[in-house]
Amino acid sequence: MKKKNKKELFTKTVSELRKLLTEKRNELFSARQDLAQNKLKDQRSIFWKRKEIAQILTEIRAKDLSTEKEELIKNAKNV
Repeated sequence: MKKKNKKELFTKTVSELRKLLTEKRNELFSARQDLAQNKLKDQRSIFWKRKEIAQILTEIRAKDLSTEKEELIKNAKNV
């Protein structure tokens, strides 16, 4: 994933990231099928798709943790 595309991940919401994640997983699935049928010319593309999926999952996790942290701070102030 290029830097420009990676920066776009930071601006997306969690629901948009989850949609993007399902798209990338479907692409990975079809690439693996093409590899099994000897249709895939660039086998390295599977590596890049897996890497993109990992980056998306990392960003989803970071956003989840930040919302949890905000909730804990809000609850601590209310006590």
